[in-house]
Amino acid sequence: MGSTKGTFQDEELAPGIVPPSMPSHHHLRFKTYLFILLVIIFSPLGNVLLSTGMKQAGPLSISTPSGVFHAFVQVFTTPVIWLGIASLIAYFISYMLVLSWADYSYVQPATAMGYVIVALLGRFALHETVTPLRWIGIAIIFLGVVTVGQTPPRTTGHH
Repeated sequence: MGSTKGTFQDEELAPGIVPPSMPSHHHLRFKTYLFILLVIIFSPLGNVLLSTGMKQAGPLSISTPSGVFHAFVQVFTTPVIWLGIASLIAYFISYMLVLSWADYSYVQPATAMGYVIVALLGRFALHETVTPLRWIGIAIIFLGVVTVGQTPPRTTGHH
Protein backbone atom coordinates (compact mmCIF):
# COMPACT_ATOMS: atom_id res chain seq x y z
CA MET A 1 0.00 0.00 0.00
CA GLY A 2 2.89 2.29 -0.69
CA SER A 3 2.44 5.35 -2.74
CA THR A 4 4.21 6.65 -5.75
CA LYS A 5 5.74 10.08 -5.38
CA GLY A 6 3.36 12.74 -6.65
CA THR A 7 0.11 10.76 -6.19
CA PHE A 8 -2.46 11.23 -3.48
CA GLN A 9 -4.32 8.56 -1.59
CA ASP A 10 -7.02 9.44 0.93
CA GLU A 11 -5.39 7.62 3.84
CA GLU A 12 -2.14 9.52 3.35
CA LEU A 13 -3.61 13.02 3.46
CA ALA A 14 -3.55 15.07 6.61
CA PRO A 15 -7.03 16.11 7.76
CA GLY A 16 -8.24 19.21 5.95
CA ILE A 17 -5.68 18.93 3.14
CA VAL A 18 -7.17 18.43 -0.29
CA PRO A 19 -5.05 17.64 -3.34
CA PRO A 20 -5.07 20.40 -5.97
CA SER A 21 -7.04 18.20 -8.37
CA MET A 22 -9.85 17.57 -5.87
CA PRO A 23 -12.25 20.40 -4.91
CA SER A 24 -12.89 20.81 -1.20
CA HIS A 25 -16.29 19.74 0.14
CA HIS A 26 -16.91 23.33 1.29
CA HIS A 27 -16.11 24.70 -2.17
CA LEU A 28 -18.29 22.06 -3.85
CA ARG A 29 -21.20 22.72 -1.49
CA PHE A 30 -20.92 26.52 -2.03
CA LYS A 31 -20.75 26.07 -5.80
CA THR A 32 -23.74 23.71 -5.71
CA TYR A 33 -25.83 26.13 -3.63
CA LEU A 34 -24.87 29.04 -5.88
CA PHE A 35 -25.86 27.28 -9.09
CA ILE A 36 -29.05 25.88 -7.59
CA LEU A 37 -29.90 29.47 -6.65
CA LEU A 38 -29.28 30.52 -10.27
CA VAL A 39 -31.54 27.70 -11.49
CA ILE A 40 -34.22 28.74 -9.00
CA ILE A 41 -34.06 32.35 -10.20
CA PHE A 42 -33.60 31.98 -13.96
CA SER A 43 -36.24 29.31 -14.65
CA PRO A 44 -39.26 31.11 -13.17
CA LEU A 45 -37.98 34.49 -14.34
CA GLY A 46 -37.58 33.23 -17.91
CA ASN A 47 -41.06 31.71 -17.91
CA VAL A 48 -42.66 34.87 -16.50
CA LEU A 49 -40.86 36.96 -19.10
CA LEU A 50 -42.06 34.60 -21.85
CA SER A 51 -45.61 34.79 -20.51
CA THR A 52 -45.46 38.58 -20.38
CA GLY A 53 -43.96 38.76 -23.87
CA MET A 54 -46.56 36.43 -25.34
CA LYS A 55 -49.32 38.56 -23.85
CA GLN A 56 -47.64 41.60 -25.44
CA ALA A 57 -47.43 39.80 -28.78
CA GLY A 58 -51.15 39.07 -28.58
CA PRO A 59 -53.15 36.09 -29.81
CA LEU A 60 -51.39 34.20 -32.58
CA SER A 61 -53.04 32.60 -35.57
CA ILE A 62 -51.06 29.83 -37.24
CA SER A 63 -53.77 28.38 -39.46
CA THR A 64 -52.19 29.65 -42.70
CA PRO A 65 -48.59 29.97 -43.89
CA SER A 66 -48.86 33.76 -43.73
CA GLY A 67 -50.27 33.43 -40.20
CA VAL A 68 -47.25 31.36 -39.17
CA PHE A 69 -44.92 33.98 -40.61
CA HIS A 70 -46.83 36.80 -38.91
CA ALA A 71 -46.76 34.89 -35.59
CA PHE A 72 -43.02 34.34 -35.96
CA VAL A 73 -42.47 38.06 -36.55
CA GLN A 74 -44.75 38.99 -33.63
CA VAL A 75 -42.96 36.67 -31.25
CA PHE A 76 -39.37 37.35 -32.22
CA THR A 77 -39.69 41.12 -32.40
CA THR A 78 -40.91 41.32 -28.81
CA PRO A 79 -37.95 42.30 -26.58
CA VAL A 80 -39.42 40.72 -23.43
CA ILE A 81 -39.47 37.35 -25.17
CA TRP A 82 -35.75 37.69 -25.91
CA LEU A 83 -35.13 38.43 -22.22
CA GLY A 84 -37.12 35.31 -21.37
CA ILE A 85 -35.10 33.24 -23.82
CA ALA A 86 -31.83 34.60 -22.39
CA SER A 87 -32.98 33.80 -18.87
CA LEU A 88 -33.95 30.26 -19.86
CA ILE A 89 -30.57 29.75 -21.54
CA ALA A 90 -28.89 30.89 -18.30
CA TYR A 91 -31.13 28.43 -16.41
CA PHE A 92 -30.22 25.59 -18.75
CA ILE A 93 -26.47 26.22 -18.48
CA SER A 94 -26.66 26.54 -14.68
CA TYR A 95 -28.72 23.35 -14.46
CA MET A 96 -26.28 21.38 -16.60
CA LEU A 97 -23.33 22.62 -14.55
CA VAL A 98 -24.86 21.78 -11.17
CA LEU A 99 -25.83 18.32 -12.42
CA SER A 100 -22.19 17.74 -13.36
CA TRP A 101 -21.10 17.82 -9.70
CA ALA A 102 -24.19 17.09 -7.60
CA ASP A 103 -26.62 14.18 -7.47
CA TYR A 104 -29.79 14.49 -9.52
CA SER A 105 -31.72 13.25 -6.47
CA TYR A 106 -30.39 16.32 -4.62
CA VAL A 107 -30.59 18.91 -7.39
CA GLN A 108 -34.11 18.27 -8.62
CA PRO A 109 -35.84 18.55 -5.22
CA ALA A 110 -33.67 21.55 -4.30
CA THR A 111 -34.67 23.37 -7.47
CA ALA A 112 -38.32 22.88 -6.48
CA MET A 113 -37.79 26.04 -4.43
CA GLY A 114 -38.52 27.68 -7.77
CA TYR A 115 -42.21 26.96 -7.10
CA VAL A 116 -42.09 29.57 -4.36
CA ILE A 117 -40.61 32.06 -6.84
CA VAL A 118 -43.24 31.08 -9.43
CA ALA A 119 -46.06 31.79 -6.98
CA LEU A 120 -44.53 35.12 -5.95
CA LEU A 121 -43.94 36.19 -9.55
CA GLY A 122 -47.41 35.01 -10.55
CA ARG A 123 -48.97 37.00 -7.72
CA PHE A 124 -46.94 40.20 -7.95
CA ALA A 125 -45.68 40.38 -11.56
CA LEU A 126 -48.60 38.78 -13.41
CA HIS A 127 -51.27 39.84 -10.87
CA GLU A 128 -52.67 36.32 -10.57
CA THR A 129 -54.63 35.09 -7.58
CA VAL A 130 -52.75 32.55 -5.49
CA THR A 131 -55.25 30.80 -3.25
CA PRO A 132 -54.51 29.82 0.36
CA LEU A 133 -54.57 26.14 -0.67
CA ARG A 134 -51.79 26.83 -3.21
CA TRP A 135 -49.76 28.63 -0.53
CA ILE A 136 -50.15 25.57 1.73
CA GLY A 137 -48.90 23.33 -1.09
CA ILE A 138 -45.98 25.67 -1.69
CA ALA A 139 -45.15 25.62 2.04
CA ILE A 140 -45.07 21.80 1.92
CA ILE A 141 -42.71 21.94 -1.07
CA PHE A 142 -40.55 24.45 0.81
CA LEU A 143 -40.31 22.08 3.80
CA GLY A 144 -39.30 19.27 1.43
CA VAL A 145 -36.58 21.45 -0.09
CA VAL A 146 -35.27 22.31 3.38
CA THR A 147 -35.22 18.61 4.27
CA VAL A 148 -33.32 17.64 1.10
CA GLY A 149 -30.93 20.55 1.72
CA GLN A 150 -29.80 18.87 4.93
CA THR A 151 -28.30 15.97 2.96
CA PRO A 152 -24.97 15.95 1.09
CA PRO A 153 -25.21 17.17 -2.54
CA ARG A 154 -23.12 14.27 -3.83
CA THR A 155 -23.22 10.67 -2.66
CA THR A 156 -21.55 9.07 -5.65
CA GLY A 157 -17.98 9.20 -6.90
CA HIS A 158 -16.88 10.52 -10.28
CA HIS A 159 -17.01 7.95 -13.04
